[in-house]
Amino acid sequence: MGPSALAQVLRPLTLATHPDLVVGLQTSDDAAVYRIAPELAIVQTVDFFTPIVDDPWSYGAIAAANSMSDVYAMGGTVLFALNVAGFPEDLPPAIITAIFEGAAAKVAEAGAIIAGGHTVTDPEPKFGLVVTGTVHPDRVWTKAGAQPGDILFLTKPIGTGVVATALKRDQAREEDVAAATESMLTLNRAAAEMARAAGGVHAATDITGFGLLGHASEMAEKSGVGIRIAADAVPLLPGVENYAAAGHIAGGLGRNRAYFASHGGGIRLSPAVDPTLQTVLFDPQTSGGLLFAIDPDQAGAFRAAFANAAIPIWQIGEVVAGEGIDVAP
Repeated sequence: MGPSALAQVLRPLTLATHPDLVVGLQTSDDAAVYRIAPELAIVQTVDFFTPIVDDPWSYGAIAAANSMSDVYAMGGTVLFALNVAGFPEDLPPAIITAIFEGAAAKVAEAGAIIAGGHTVTDPEPKFGLVVTGTVHPDRVWTKAGAQPGDILFLTKPIGTGVVATALKRDQAREEDVAAATESMLTLNRAAAEMARAAGGVHAATDITGFGLLGHASEMAEKSGVGIRIAADAVPLLPGVENYAAAGHIAGGLGRNRAYFASHGGGIRLSPAVDPTLQTVLFDPQTSGGLLFAIDPDQAGAFRAAFANAAIPIWQIGEVVAGEGIDVAP
């Protein structure tokens, strides 16, 4: 569902509150957080989607990594997950088994387990997870804590939606699909744990369906700040600019651009930024990276900690006073 339609249908639900609901629909964050003890809260999220790659094992594993990402974006640890699936009646059982096995392997990599689930028949395959994790209620990361002066870091290249669209049209090179698949299969666990250890995190979110600029816009709006992004510093997956220039654009990209261009302070794109790159910055991501707003006094140590651990990270901008997003080369 596009951001505009989603905001409209969820509006009535944002009125509900509870004293132990630390994070709910009111803040439109990555996952819900509910306090169950003074030093313990549950983090819970759900996500599922249609196949994004051809290999069923990889599809299941990517869906699992994508679902668990929301827990990592809140600073949490994954405990267990439940399968959520819809499959055609004539889909061979071996394919369904491979999807489940891929998901189970990725959840096990996270140090967790799949404990059950629910499956229905559906003409189009759909798969994902309900994920439950834990976090200290006073150590939750949200989108709403960014402060002027913070440095923005991103942990994965973008462009999975563009590559997936090119793949569906049989126009993607095998090596480009492999690079996108590897990125989507990479858990955000290591990046989240390193960020927690390095310190200085004021705000965090993961980059998924609303694209880099959409999720950055949410961070800016919820934090009451502006954000500057250096477009040329944003890492892209191999082949993305060529595929985007050729018109291999996911349907959600246009919805993202239409909504966030004027929402929450708007997005101001410098004419000096290549039009194709402008387009890619709105690309909906699957199992994308984490976006961190880091205290400027700790940004150097933060960057060094990731480098020492050989965990990729890119500095892509900064937080400023004001509102909305400014994108320059």
